Amino acid sequence: MDPQRLLRYVAVLSLGLIAVATTYAGIGFGNQRAVGGVMIDASGVVRTATLEERADLANMLRQGMNPVAGDVAKATEMRMISLKGLQDAVKASQQSGAMIPDEIEYLAGLQRIEYVFVDQEKNDIVIAGPAEPWQLQDDGSVVGKVTGGSTMRLVDLMVALQSVETARQAGISCSIEPTAEGRVRLQKLLRRIKLRPGQNPTVFEASMREAFGPQMIQLTGIPSESRYARTLVAADFQMKRVAMGLTESPVAALPSYLEMSRNSRHGAGQNPRWWMACDYESLSKSEDGLAWKLSGQGVRTLTEQDIVAADGSVEGAGKADKLAQQWADKMTENFADLSEQMPIFSDLQKLMDMTLVATLIVQERLDEQADLNLNVLRENAAGVPLTSYNVPRAVDPQCSFVRGRAGWVVTASGGVDINAFEIVESQQTDESVAKARTTALAAVSSRWYWDN
Repeated sequence: MDPQRLLRYVAVLSLGLIAVATTYAGIGFGNQRAVGGVMIDASGVVRTATLEERADLANMLRQGMNPVAGDVAKATEMRMISLKGLQDAVKASQQSGAMIPDEIEYLAGLQRIEYVFVDQEKNDIVIAGPAEPWQLQDDGSVVGKVTGGSTMRLVDLMVALQSVETARQAGISCSIEPTAEGRVRLQKLLRRIKLRPGQNPTVFEASMREAFGPQMIQLTGIPSESRYARTLVAADFQMKRVAMGLTESPVAALPSYLEMSRNSRHGAGQNPRWWMACDYESLSKSEDGLAWKLSGQGVRTLTEQDIVAADGSVEGAGKADKLAQQWADKMTENFADLSEQMPIFSDLQKLMDMTLVATLIVQERLDEQADLNLNVLRENAAGVPLTSYNVPRAVDPQCSFVRGRAGWVVTASGGVDINAFEIVESQQTDESVAKARTTALAAVSSRWYWDN
């Protein structure tokens, strides 16, 4: 066989995309509906949704959403949201028996959280950031009409606030991992594979899938049946699909890892793992601790080599493959463009913001400083449905593979790691943040949201 044909055949076992059946206008539209291109059955197994199923979901959601009107129909660089007012609005809606209005479900169009202010005079905490009107895409994503970024959700904010103490113990993470038995079966199969000259390696795809078997979904720190959890799993999966060329990258500056590593040498049994983590430039506060500012993209892609032992167990090598690191850096650098084209990454960015803010409120006791009882958001005193979705448990693998000059490379592991406590602990003082608080609170409205 021509040696050039053996340069790259990397075995990649990727995972079906998990996304959430979201609550729109206060109504859960079914926990088995197609969102993000998949269906999740009652046992938690994922399958690809048909085009008909995707169209059915989008059409149903359109019927449940109202046109964006009023002040939320305008884009603004700074929209303030009163957590006290938001709680009152949620309680009033639930007590009346009416559906939660879209403007509450989508947090008045908030795109990022850049500031957190304590208003001791009004016993309130105010979060603030850019906002814009939202729209429904054909795949069921709800994004801003101006930037295309995913719109923040009430349910995600509530889960973030309610999970702070759990996260303190176990962290918030998602991983989709092959079983040790599956790794052993696959390694045995790969050692037996002998490619004949001119043979297309895709003929082994079915046998690789069967050998590797289902991959198990592991979640910590948040309810596994929540939208938050499904977003983590979906983002993890899509990252690996883009990396391994199973989904074409929509950003020209971000080629797949497969493209970048052609003709490279790969050691047998050593495989790249990618995961996404919090990455903020700084968390600044005023001297009195009543004003806080979040700066930075919020998300960074990291990588490390996995070493697979003979028994199928895996341990981190403590170092990264050069090309895998280059791909991780490219994803971080092009995250904004990627998020615009693939809203699941924008969704993850929103979760990072909300989790950091929730951790900040609890860790710095901002609610106590404001003398504000956040029982609706932190304890769900109003009874908002948050965890009504089928738990994602396993994913049947799909295969795409290439062989390196020194052996097969299999990458099926990775995930998301959200450590907001680390960010909160690295705070710094910046008196300019106090000026932003003065401006924001001077324009306070009788409603639960307002603009500068």
